[in-house]
Amino acid sequence: MERGQMEIVVDDLSGPRIAGFLTEHLEEMRSLSPPESVHALDLDDLRRPEVTFWSVLDGPTLVGCGALMRIDAEHAEIKSMRTTAARKRGGVASLLLDHILTEARRMGLTRLSLETGSAEHFRPARRLYEKYGFEYCGPFGDYRLDPHSVYMTRLL
Repeated sequence: MERGQMEIVVDDLSGPRIAGFLTEHLEEMRSLSPPESVHALDLDDLRRPEVTFWSVLDGPTLVGCGALMRIDAEHAEIKSMRTTAARKRGGVASLLLDHILTEARRMGLTRLSLETGSAEHFRPARRLYEKYGFEYCGPFGDYRLDPHSVYMTRLL
């Protein structure tokens, strides 16, 4: 999928560029939340067969990423949504979320859920998900109530 020069590609997570990008993501999440409240997946977890991972490229530059992790045959969780600091609020996340919703429908999923932070830092993410029809819900899957987490879901 392309918009201008941006392209979304399935990524096998083998390159050093995406490894570094995801390491930064984990470090940032750990700086914002206590360890028990950080639910970001590392490279090994993102390589599991139930996960599809996409990178967003603007020409040769990595500008964002996101993943879907199947919970069951009809339900998946959005994971690892991230945009580079230089491109925040520049349409990367919307482009990727559109793509993930389309791919989820193509995969036969009927529900998508996600966990994000409750802190002020995560407000733009929560607004984006609200704009795309996600509603607040209780914990799903293996999650438990956590004051540092917010859970959202939507039907497809």
